[in-house]
Amino acid sequence: MFPTVSSDSERLANIEKALEKSLILQKEVLTQEEVVIYTGYSSSYLYKLTSSNSIPHYKPLGNKLYFKRAELDEWMLSNRNKTVEEIKEEASSFLKKKKNRF
Repeated sequence: MFPTVSSDSERLANIEKALEKSLILQKEVLTQEEVVIYTGYSSSYLYKLTSSNSIPHYKPLGNKLYFKRAELDEWMLSNRNKTVEEIKEEASSFLKKKKNRF
């Protein structure tokens, strides 16, 4: 069976997106447009994050935004939530220490 034109165009679009992401992964400094692709955030949400200084970014000339990919990775992985097992272990350690005091 022959593939349809729409499936070929969809496959081509997917290949283009994969190539774009691959190129972004090779760069250390990203533009706003590349950060939108890299993070999956919308451009308006990224603007909100930068205007509130909630995300690390650079404005060397006061208008165009740049981001260090390593800093974005660190920022995206901040505020880690503990697993249930980690919480149980902390609670157990706390109770053992408290029991040993008395």
